[in-house]
Amino acid sequence: MTVLAHGVGSRTDLPIPIGFALYGAGAAILASFAVLLLFWRTPHLGGADSGRPLPAAFQRLLDGSAVRRGLQAGALLVAAFVVAAALAGPDDTSRNLAPWVLYVTFWVGLVPVSLLLGPVWRVVNPLRLLHRLLRPLSPDAPGAARLPSLGLWPAAGALTVFVWLELVYPDRSEPVTVAVFLLGYAVVQLALAQWFGEDWFASGDGFEAYSTLIARLSPWGRRSDGRLVLRNPLANALATPSQPGLAALVMVLLGSTAFDGLTRTVWWQTGPGAANDWFSGTVGLLLSIALVAGLYVLGTRLSGRLAGQDVRIQPARYAATVIPIALGYTVAHYFSLLMLDGQTTWILLSNPFGADGVDLFGTYGNRVDLTAVSADLTALVQVGAIITGHVVGVVLAHERALRSARRARASDQLPLVLVMVVFTLGGLGLLFGF
Repeated sequence: MTVLAHGVGSRTDLPIPIGFALYGAGAAILASFAVLLLFWRTPHLGGADSGRPLPAAFQRLLDGSAVRRGLQAGALLVAAFVVAAALAGPDDTSRNLAPWVLYVTFWVGLVPVSLLLGPVWRVVNPLRLLHRLLRPLSPDAPGAARLPSLGLWPAAGALTVFVWLELVYPDRSEPVTVAVFLLGYAVVQLALAQWFGEDWFASGDGFEAYSTLIARLSPWGRRSDGRLVLRNPLANALATPSQPGLAALVMVLLGSTAFDGLTRTVWWQTGPGAANDWFSGTVGLLLSIALVAGLYVLGTRLSGRLAGQDVRIQPARYAATVIPIALGYTVAHYFSLLMLDGQTTWILLSNPFGADGVDLFGTYGNRVDLTAVSADLTALVQVGAIITGHVVGVVLAHERALRSARRARASDQLPLVLVMVVFTLGGLGLLFGF
């Protein structure tokens, strides 16, 4: 089943030699850094209160409870339908709708939707609707005062659980696994929301935090007074509030995609991952996240030390600048999955319970069109996404350095830039099986 190997895998069809891609990627990042030092000497991006305000009537409509509750109710019905399909649909995972909806349509599709529309899962999250119905059971939310100190650490933990399920757990594509995860996740999240209050979802729901993080590179933003604005996505990223756990959330995304690439290499498949057991996979995933996080912390702290700044706050200060890098890796690893395997959701939707003679939309007999995107286009998107993400990350890091120091010297920023070069080369190498 393709869901079992959702990553891009080891590719040998890159339209340019891999050596040229690696050298070119490193050169592009260093060249962009040099250009920034020469021509970007003062802050250019707007602050948290920048942007063009949208009409007040439009904002009232979007923020209105009727619209939000309606969307949340619709999402709840869809989630219930997916769970029903998982439990009552075909036992054959390749013909059951639920795994494709969870791992492809929802998880991967959340990225382009959040980029285009902003933090959509915060608006349509069905758990928020269920919590409102259950809130009378615990109206005081006794743990609400502790929530700000937790920041995004709970969301980073929740996201780690999901990527472990997606990348490590051997029976992840079994329909019953999908149903148990969705129901268990909802129960845990709702129980914690009863204790911490409705704001828990922004801090503890991994999917909501993930959507909000990606939306930081969308043109939709909010000023400090809550006004909805359109603004430069780069300014939007730098306006990300500094919260405990923000860097951890980004590192989970980077480390998990690095592990995904690692599992496609011959070294992993013939070595640590040969047994295809959960233990080696768990250790590999955690070590990948730890390695990426260690390099990031090292780079940011060295940059802070050279600039004469408090090294302890550097990882949090530069966390938002890594968002485009995480997005680049995500696009690179999931582009072909969404374009090719994403077709399966719409095929199976014609007969979600596998009943004889049912074909609601006339697509049940269709097969995935493997020519929808060519191998060359896929490879170019993958390379382009990783390089673009790192170049944008360098731009944001340079802008952040200008805002936090009187003078941004090349020597101060060089450790972090070199870490980004290492990420780029490592990401491309894993992506294409080297």
